[in-house]
Amino acid sequence: MAELQSFTTSGPWTFDPTTARWMPGIDQLRASAAAKAPRWTTRSTLPPWRRMGRTGVVLGVAVATWALTDRRRGGAASRAGLSRRLRTAFVRLGPTYIKLGQIISSAEGLLPEELVGEFKVLRDRVPAEGFSHVQGVVEDQLGAPLGELFSSFDAIPVAAASIAQVHFATLRSGEEVAVKVQRPGIATLVERDLKIMAWMAPILAERIDALKILNLPGLIEVFAETIVEELDFRLEAANMVDVATVLDETGHNSIVVPRPHPVQVTEKVLVMERLEGFGFDDVEGMVAAGVDTEAVVRALMVSLLEGALIYGVFHGDLHGGNLLVLNDGRVGLLDHGITGRLTERRRGIFLKMMLSSFAADHKAVLKGYQELGALPKDTDLDQFLAEVPLDRPLVDPTTDDAEQMMGEMRRVTKALVAHGLRLPKEIVLFMKDFLFLDASISQLAPDLNLLAEFSFISAYFATTYGEAISRQLGIDPGVMGFDPQALLTAVGKDPEAETLTPRELKAQRAEVREKLAGTED
Repeated sequence: MAELQSFTTSGPWTFDPTTARWMPGIDQLRASAAAKAPRWTTRSTLPPWRRMGRTGVVLGVAVATWALTDRRRGGAASRAGLSRRLRTAFVRLGPTYIKLGQIISSAEGLLPEELVGEFKVLRDRVPAEGFSHVQGVVEDQLGAPLGELFSSFDAIPVAAASIAQVHFATLRSGEEVAVKVQRPGIATLVERDLKIMAWMAPILAERIDALKILNLPGLIEVFAETIVEELDFRLEAANMVDVATVLDETGHNSIVVPRPHPVQVTEKVLVMERLEGFGFDDVEGMVAAGVDTEAVVRALMVSLLEGALIYGVFHGDLHGGNLLVLNDGRVGLLDHGITGRLTERRRGIFLKMMLSSFAADHKAVLKGYQELGALPKDTDLDQFLAEVPLDRPLVDPTTDDAEQMMGEMRRVTKALVAHGLRLPKEIVLFMKDFLFLDASISQLAPDLNLLAEFSFISAYFATTYGEAISRQLGIDPGVMGFDPQALLTAVGKDPEAETLTPRELKAQRAEVREKLAGTED
């Protein structure tokens, strides 16, 4: 395989996946990592009591302190206080909970903005390990003193998160790199925490309807499957190659992946090309530099859809800490520890579901959920559609009051539970990415015409992949084009409108949150 074009066009080294020293045996490493997840999430008769006791104390103190202080203030102040105390507790509990916090930080629009905003800190601003630990791990893993490997190595990390921290350095050859170094004792701690979560999940899901719908035990499983892969940086480097290969196949050059070093990659150390640019929330800086922010979100949207629906491989952990925008407007895709993978069968089902959703064929979408195991095989889909509003907004903030909204939400939740909805793991990962993109569009391109954008994406897939889709699914994607009137109706807008912007949808959601503010506590 030649040099991948989705790596940057200029150095710092030539990377050929067929000659990388750490690539041989990567499939066996992936299989070995995957085998850990079921073992770590099999529900034992008794949980790890000592770790569970500490977890209960740390979280209990956080909630109790909030109840005695900030809760009395009510509203946003109460939510902000609880969010801050939970974030601090998650940091004290360590890597597994920090990773959980990162997932929470991606749920903008679903969870309270105070919680999401507070947990964004966990993406890359967690207390770092001391430099002596970093030096010890690098020298042990790479087999040489730091001074022989690097001409310079920044002692202060540029980012520190759940599993690792990243330091900028310069190789002896003069190439500028980023060095990812794993935290100590990660595997043991993660295993204990997953066993606690697996033990608690059925109990919580039995008592909370929303957790039944979210398939909490299944969420714990996918969480385990992703985090065990993150514990071996050779797998992350291989993921970087796989994602770069998909980007090459699509022919896009708007997204780049940092090169992993062909030699200096081990289980606990990953040396990679250094990418620098604007933070993903630095909209002002991008605009000042002339970056087309609408093009940025469009590139991410199309690449996610192509990766998942056409190739079955996609970055599974999109959030602001894993993205930066280069000066030329290209998006740097970082941290490939979590990569979504779909089998050929499930990819085909997923593709048909997406085309059906664009065409507002709600029954076909439900059929896809059924085929993926999200709904029982004997589910009456017509009855489901009669009870769950897929073709209209769940609540109307312009006419419903808070009690009506809460009543409708409870009614729909009970209907979903009664029908046995359990979201598949792959859909959860995909939806998490789309939640982030939804929030990003609101920030980077608030006046983007979503109707025109979805029409473009639908036409792009029909033109670029129409023949392959027709051959695989037996349907013409051109016939199942985007239905703008159906989308407008589904979000409670005038079906004859010619535009729909993220700014409008954000205002609508804010109105719902404001009306529900008195009931959220």
